[in-house]
Parts: sequence; C-alpha cells; structure tokens
Amino acid sequence: MIIPKYWAEAKITIQHEEKQITIKRFGWSDLSMEDAQIHAEARKTEAVEKLKSRQDVRKFDHKIPYNSREGLPIREEIIDQKNDVIITRNSYGALCLNTPDVLFADIDFNDAPSRQLYFAGLFALFLLCAVSALLFKSWIVLGIGILFSIMISRQTAEKLLEIQHRFIANPEQQGLALIRSFSQSHPTWHLRVYRTPKGFRVLVMHQIFDPRGEEAQQLFNALQADPNYVRMCKNQNCFRARISPKPWRIGVEALRSGVWPVQEDRLLDREIWITKYQSLAQKYASCKFIEQLGSQLTHPKAKRVQSIHDQYCNANLNLEIA
Repeated sequence: MIIPKYWAEAKITIQHEEKQITIKRFGWSDLSMEDAQIHAEARKTEAVEKLKSRQDVRKFDHKIPYNSREGLPIREEIIDQKNDVIITRNSYGALCLNTPDVLFADIDFNDAPSRQLYFAGLFALFLLCAVSALLFKSWIVLGIGILFSIMISRQTAEKLLEIQHRFIANPEQQGLALIRSFSQSHPTWHLRVYRTPKGFRVLVMHQIFDPRGEEAQQLFNALQADPNYVRMCKNQNCFRARISPKPWRIGVEALRSGVWPVQEDRLLDREIWITKYQSLAQKYASCKFIEQLGSQLTHPKAKRVQSIHDQYCNANLNLEIA
C-alpha cells in the first residue's frame, strides 16, 4: 500500500520511428515535491529507454484517484495517519480508512434481477403468447405477443424479484445468512458485522491478511463481496473502508475539485465545501455495528483499526446511516 504525500509530473515529446510521441509519467514521494519530481523524471527516462528498445510502452499515466490498473499508488489527500493506517479524502469528498493488512469486506445488496429471473419471466411470457396464439389461431397474435414480451421483460423480472423478496428472503436476510454461514464453517475466525446503507461490512479481527492472498480471496468469494472492491484490494495492495457519509446522502453535492493534488485556485472552494460537509456529516453514521461472530481471538493491530473505524463511522451511535 502506497499513499504518497507529494506528486509531480514529467513529460517529454520525442521523435520515434518518424512519429512524434509524447511520454508522460507521474512521480511521488513522502519526503518533498523535489523528490517526487526526481522520481517522475526517472520514470519518464525509463519509459523512453523502453520505447527506444522497441518494448511495449504506455504513453501516459492516467490521473485517477485509485484502483489504477497501471500500478499507480492511491492519489488522495491524506487527512490523518496512525502508523500504517492512513485516512484519506476520496474524489467525491468522503473519508476512507486504508490499511495494508486488516481485512474489510463490503457486501452490497443485489437490487437488480438476476439473469435467471429474466429468463424465467421471458419463458412465462412466451408460454402465455403461445397459448394465446393457439386460442386465436393467429401467427400475428404470436408475433405481437413475443414483441410485447421482450418490451416488458425488465418489468416482469423486477416484479418476480419483488415476489422473491417478499416470500423467500429479502437481500438483507440473504446477505446476513451468507456471513453467518461463513462464520459457522470457519469458527476460529472473529468477524464484526456492520450494516451499511446498501449492504454489510465485515471486519475480520483474529489475524492480519495479505490483500492479494488466498485467505482474503476465500472470504470475498464466500460472501460475494463487491467485485469493484475486490479488484481495488488487489490493485492497490490494501483494504479500504469508507468512514464518513456519501455527500449526496446528506444533502450535499459531491466534491468537484478534481483529483489530488488540486489546483491552487480551487483550494478555497474545496475548504468551504469541506466545512459544510463536515458540519452535516457528524449527524450521521457511515455504518452501524450489528453483531460479533465466531471466536473471541483478536489481533492487536485489528483491534486498533477497529477502534479508529468505529469512532470515525459513529458505528455505535443511534444515527441514520448514510
């Protein structure tokens, strides 16, 4: 996990195989802007040398905050740091806890109908069309029915999902059942379960983990963790949890000052936005603690991260989740 304090950029345009090619590379450092610039220049030079030796070279580093497939570090403002636990402000303004080895897993409710429900709905509609066509002895009725069935397939699948939730299990029950089932089959694991606005968060307490390791992946697969979150863990080699509300859930527009570090002429607007956001955010919780499952074994580092997480999230207060 790398979350640098300083960022710089180096760019060069060269003639290569009768074409003008521009190479741009970022550099980063925890020491100074000068050190970040030296790093950027070194990465630029390395890219040019690879290009000259006819290796496949990416022309530009893309300026994105995190989850980069290019191997770039997390690019967010550092708000606080406690040893190797780093609190950052993400691109839309919420705070995030980043840890290299304390496992968080986010499980989002699946509110969209599955492929099976779409097929089931279409099959039922097509069957109805076939019966109607036989009754009226008309190919036209069949054709119109099939066309109409395709047009309303989404609404039909959504209705089937609603019926499924009402009579079988709603997404909350299904998600909690997955977590409890995993706990029963892994009794030595210590899990803390939190409710989030759109699902659950699991914090694993009994040991620390490699974000790219098999044990973490085992948990992600079993709990059907958010695929974007799983991909981020691998790309950034860390675990991450949002610990303040999403702005639009508390009546504030998302922060629009760009990827960190922001331009100097945007800093004042950014500070005004942060002041407004923080005054409202303290009235909400980012998640709410529900239950503890499994063993009582607790790793000291996981305990420290849990304390930071719960305090920032207002996880033990009776507040609306946002």
